[in-house]
Amino acid sequence: MAKKKGGAREYVSLECMSCANRNYRTTRNIRNTKKLEIKKFCNTCRAHQAHKERKK
Repeated sequence: MAKKKGGAREYVSLECMSCANRNYRTTRNIRNTKKLEIKKFCNTCRAHQAHKERKK
């Protein structure tokens, strides 16, 4: 079985911009991406808020 070549992706946490709660964890490409900013649901705020990328 062939080995996967890892290393082009890293784990990041997504943090709510209003309450600073880290709700989601995802991977992103290291080489050709900027910092992630996605609108997702925050359980603490009980609304869809912008979530920005933070390191683990």
